[in-house]
Amino acid sequence: MARKIIVIGSGAAGMSAASSARNADPEAEITVFTEDTDVAYSPCMIPWVLEGKSDWDGMIMHTPEWYAKERNIKILTQTKVEHAVNDRAKDGTVTKNIVAGGKTYEYDSLILATGGKVFIPPIEGTDLPGVFVVRTVNDGKAIESYLKKSDKVVIAGAGVIGLELALSLVNIGKDVTVIEMMDQVIPRIADKDMADPMQAYLESKGVKFVMKAPVQAVKGNGKVESVESLGKSYPCDMVIFATGVRANTDIAKELGLDIGQLGALAVAPTLQCYRKGRLCPDIFACGDVIQCQSAVYSGPTMSQLGSSAVKEGRVAGANAAGQKSQFGPVMSPWVSVIGDKQIAGTGMSLGLASWYGVSTVTGKAAGLTRARYYPGAKEMTVKVIGDKNTHRIIGAQIIAGEDATGRIDWMTAAIASGATAEQFLVDAENAYCPPTSQVRDVVISAVEDLAKNLKQ
Repeated sequence: MARKIIVIGSGAAGMSAASSARNADPEAEITVFTEDTDVAYSPCMIPWVLEGKSDWDGMIMHTPEWYAKERNIKILTQTKVEHAVNDRAKDGTVTKNIVAGGKTYEYDSLILATGGKVFIPPIEGTDLPGVFVVRTVNDGKAIESYLKKSDKVVIAGAGVIGLELALSLVNIGKDVTVIEMMDQVIPRIADKDMADPMQAYLESKGVKFVMKAPVQAVKGNGKVESVESLGKSYPCDMVIFATGVRANTDIAKELGLDIGQLGALAVAPTLQCYRKGRLCPDIFACGDVIQCQSAVYSGPTMSQLGSSAVKEGRVAGANAAGQKSQFGPVMSPWVSVIGDKQIAGTGMSLGLASWYGVSTVTGKAAGLTRARYYPGAKEMTVKVIGDKNTHRIIGAQIIAGEDATGRIDWMTAAIASGATAEQFLVDAENAYCPPTSQVRDVVISAVEDLAKNLKQ
């Protein structure tokens, strides 16, 4: 009898899991359940679609019909999983099923790819017309529609999505204010000295910022008219919450699965879930709903990135189909393109290192992305973080006018290898061509600065 595999969630993790399961077991009966109307799309594209650089159809890679025809994967859209069971009775019988859309579906393997929910603070007025989050295609379309009758927009949260969205809306003529409770943009994953130049750049483009000031209320009579923060009122026509994502563990909790220290599902390297400390042989999880292990120092971390979700989905899907794959610790390299600037990071920021109790030393260098005599060279700043005691490189951040991705991937590989600053300088080589790099890359200069500071 064909193995029955059920996937709950149709984001990057869920659809990667379903495809991976199909590759591992050509005969399996694979069904994906999602409350969404669309599948296989990148929420990262929403700001650019709103700006007119793409369209909603263009950001959707495949449709449910394509998966049915090309992968023999059944997708039930707009279908909420109302109940889930994985129970062993005293007589040894096992009940494994879900209830969705009023129907019961049995499974042999269950994959939870339920993603995350945008955190909306429990404040007055968040139910008013004109309050939005940025997560799905439908969220984006709703924002697009409401923008037609809105001039002033408040974005709550200055993470990368909030900043990308802010500039996109300014570029289409909107008056945009970003309100952030921390003292810097891109908190937690970027250091203040790297975040401040990005804020200054956005201010030069017309984005206004209110820092160290959480949104405390949304006000309006029948619709949004203003937000309040620390005793001040900011008039606006709409509010978009980009205040971070929390793991959606509703179904996991119903199944009695173990929740980790960070409020997400605790999983084994096989991406099997735990129940009361014991592995569940037939329940797997991937994507924003799980917590990972840090590759820099042993300990839990979150890696709510599309790249992580796809890799996790591939492992979870293969194992749900009977294979034995593992998902390793993460460094969570990230990059964001905001106007003419790119900002990227990997490993630990100073804030994360402090949370782990690590004493740090930094190195920094500025230069150009190309040879100085080649036309079009862009400014670039590289910051490298080292462990004061071991001299290991544990993190890096880059601001550049171009080509930040390749350089941050270079640093990710160095961190993964456990390289010290001194060993990096012994081993490091960079390809040189005037249109693509200086003869001596800025990354090397930054690590040199780190090695010098470690000696002091």
